[in-house]
Amino acid sequence: MSAIMPSSSKNDQKHIHIIGICGVATSALAIAFHKKGWKVTGSDKGFFPPVSTELEKHSVSFYAGWHPGKMAEGGNPDIVMIGTASGSQNPETIYAQEHGIQTYSYPEILGKFFVKENSLVVCGTWGKTSSAALLSHILIMAGHDPSYMFGGISLTHESSACLTDNSWNVFEGDEYRSSPTDPSPKFSHYHPTHLLLTAVSWDHADLYPTEEAYFKEFAKLISNIPANGVITLNADNEGIARLLCDVHIGDIRLIRYGKALDSEYRYQSVEQTKQGISFYITHIQRTQPPSQSHEERYRIDSPLLGAFQAENITGCFALAHKIGIATETIISAIASFHGLKRRLEKRLDGETARSGVTVFDDIAHSPEKASSVLANLRRIYDGKIYVIFEPNIGGRERGAAEKYDTAFKDCDVVIIPRLTKLKISNDDTKPPMEGDELALTISRTHPDARYIEDDDSLVKIISSNVKKGDVVAFLGSHGFRGMIEGVIDSIEPEA
Repeated sequence: MSAIMPSSSKNDQKHIHIIGICGVATSALAIAFHKKGWKVTGSDKGFFPPVSTELEKHSVSFYAGWHPGKMAEGGNPDIVMIGTASGSQNPETIYAQEHGIQTYSYPEILGKFFVKENSLVVCGTWGKTSSAALLSHILIMAGHDPSYMFGGISLTHESSACLTDNSWNVFEGDEYRSSPTDPSPKFSHYHPTHLLLTAVSWDHADLYPTEEAYFKEFAKLISNIPANGVITLNADNEGIARLLCDVHIGDIRLIRYGKALDSEYRYQSVEQTKQGISFYITHIQRTQPPSQSHEERYRIDSPLLGAFQAENITGCFALAHKIGIATETIISAIASFHGLKRRLEKRLDGETARSGVTVFDDIAHSPEKASSVLANLRRIYDGKIYVIFEPNIGGRERGAAEKYDTAFKDCDVVIIPRLTKLKISNDDTKPPMEGDELALTISRTHPDARYIEDDDSLVKIISSNVKKGDVVAFLGSHGFRGMIEGVIDSIEPEA
């Protein structure tokens, strides 16, 4: 893959302007280009920590609002990247189009400038962000110095994206649309030679109205893997098994991982505590004749919470091992990887807090993801679990209502806050569920599901009811408007 790279001459320095720079992904790409020597500018509707802090720390220039004059100050940029949420009709986008400036979506930017000879892409309905971050950390620790990109804020990496000159890249391959004008999934731009496939289960009903439409995009992804490519797949996932029945694999190498007996990399004996998880990975090297096959067993210790992380870690172990990274390096990298913000992130640790209450923040924005998080918390904690839940757009579709049945069985109280306002057509015959209706839907199978519209009232109710040993889990795709900080300040006042 060829890329326009900046000249050593400052006058020849390439300039990229990013419309919608304040997203986690777009800001990370801005920093990556800046570190590579590009002139980087950006604009957005508004700026808030931690994104604004990171951009300032790396001396990336940005401003609020859409102002073509500021974008073109000192001369038009060489290229313009248009963030998904910034829209196709803002004045800066129109200016770029009218002046013949090459525009790209952020997945197109990755495909053009970041994809390398060895393209490792992590895809799946869940687990892809944490897995992509861990896999990139393993390659960094192994000295491969990869380009990488994942859609979260790492507690281990300096930033969420990096552009290097080496022959490896690691990307999170999101199946959501590439841009407002390009409905193709983001991963269609990443040209994987090595695919890590974590799970396939119908999601994003707003974009894929049928299960068939969703699975079709993953089938296309697999069919485009080169003949000498590798697919490392979760052997326990029913959706992946179904997908493989419908797709011609050809000479692509399949590496299976999971609990299944036919897995080449099998994880077992998962133990979890409030400090993390430990388990074993058995690598089964099958040969002909079978009597000469042998096994290697490795102990894995990780500071990540949640037994489900054993599955993600095993997938990363399998792919890293297959590309030749030493097991000692992989195991050490796993032990030093502290995960991502908003992935069972402890905002308050009951083990050290005076209140004894633990507060989590997690991006679990669907009933399935919330159910998985809560099942793991219930195994670790004995106290009451209070959940504040806001789903993504797909989780508010009326067709998703049945997925909420028993989804919150592992918590004691479910609170739906005032939900983020969505733009809907006046003639929409099936508008998305609002908070009161969602709470009513959950109450069909849960004894204590409430809708609390006022944020201050919600904070007061939580903080006045929690006791030592209890857990408060904020689960959802939005930022909860300061409620997390409000709860922590109320139950853990400064000495």
